[in-house]
Amino acid sequence: MPRPRKPASPFRYFNSSPEIIRLVVMMYVRFPLSLRNVEDLLSERGIDICHETVRHWWNRFGPLFAADVQRQRVSRMRGFRLWKWHLDEVYVKINGELHYLWRAVDQEGEILESYVTKKRDKKAALRFMRKALKRHGSPKEITTDGLTSYKAAMRELGNMSKQEVGRWANNRAENSHLPFRRREWAMLRFRQMKSLQKFASVHANVHNHFNSQRHLVDRETYKTSRLVALAQWQNLMA
Repeated sequence: MPRPRKPASPFRYFNSSPEIIRLVVMMYVRFPLSLRNVEDLLSERGIDICHETVRHWWNRFGPLFAADVQRQRVSRMRGFRLWKWHLDEVYVKINGELHYLWRAVDQEGEILESYVTKKRDKKAALRFMRKALKRHGSPKEITTDGLTSYKAAMRELGNMSKQEVGRWANNRAENSHLPFRRREWAMLRFRQMKSLQKFASVHANVHNHFNSQRHLVDRETYKTSRLVALAQWQNLMA
């Protein structure tokens, strides 16, 4: 009986080591750095690569790393019911035209879903919520702002009893936009809707992975969590 083949390594056609590729992707996606900022920081450490290499690596490996991070998180969260969601949308300009980035955030501030649309009407809200419900199941409570599209979508989905709308009730979702805004400014905005969707999804998973809630724990606990997150990142796609 023939032995099952091992999956091919995604790094097999690259001269650089997987450790350097993981470091480059982490630096560019996690921190508000430009392509040339990453190139300069690596040059100080004796790693000579072009900023276009940084662009190529994050486009090639960013979605792979994000999918691996999400897969591990889903396996850890299996059996744990998310009791509260926060939904919010933020505008993003692409070539001078307004688009909307929808986000679903859980009660601990982790980003569950990111979705980009051209409008923020009932149809867009319905597509976003169906995608989130299909992947993460139904929560006990859903907090939104006063946008009427949420109410119309909730009515069609039969979740009207779960919706909560309050003046400061949705601060959790609104604060989750801040790390993404910093990245948007460093990247000098986006030029395509497809690239916005891709980066938003990758950034959300990387942010979740390294988000240790440092304002809620002591420094020793935070340092331990940071070391664990870095060790897990180094083992991605191993």
